[in-house]
Amino acid sequence: MTGLIAILRGVTPAEVVDIGHALADAGITTIEVPLNSPEPFTSVRLLADALGDRCAIGAGTVLTTEDAGRAQEAGARLVVAPNCDPAVITTAVELGMTPYPGVATPTEAFTAIAAGARHLKLFPADAVGISGAGAWRAVLPKDVELLPVGGVDETNLAAWAAAGVAGAGLGSCLYRPGDTAGAVGARAGELRRIWAENSQ
Repeated sequence: MTGLIAILRGVTPAEVVDIGHALADAGITTIEVPLNSPEPFTSVRLLADALGDRCAIGAGTVLTTEDAGRAQEAGARLVVAPNCDPAVITTAVELGMTPYPGVATPTEAFTAIAAGARHLKLFPADAVGISGAGAWRAVLPKDVELLPVGGVDETNLAAWAAAGVAGAGLGSCLYRPGDTAGAVGARAGELRRIWAENSQ
């Protein structure tokens, strides 16, 4: 099970390693650097070098096969996308990475699965909702993970966990540009506690 994914949108290379250590120390060991952050491939490389033995490092907002290749070269093990592009999914699999395509409908979910994905980013999760995710869960293959992203925070993480999702992507409730590593670590600890107490 994937568990919680820290989404560090806007993080810079100068701060990413300290924040990565704070996340890992708090128990969040899957970390994504979206490609619309400053110098994202440098941040992915720094995280992979510093924490690759403790954490799964990924690139997010990966929209092209070329960027999937650059992410792999930088040390990413995960490729996260807001959309469902079979070419990006198959490229990630061929490069030995784990794709997390974004899906917003059951049709997109099954398209992603047919392309080789086994981990689906339910996005935007607040639009589909927990009841919608439950309906999807009833028809998706048992070994396919569903992870809500978008609108997940400390007020609803327990409900998502109780609904049986395999994890969740945590964005602005965990990290905003300019946050200190200490502040991010404190939030990470609380979110990790909620997840541990409520996940199945």
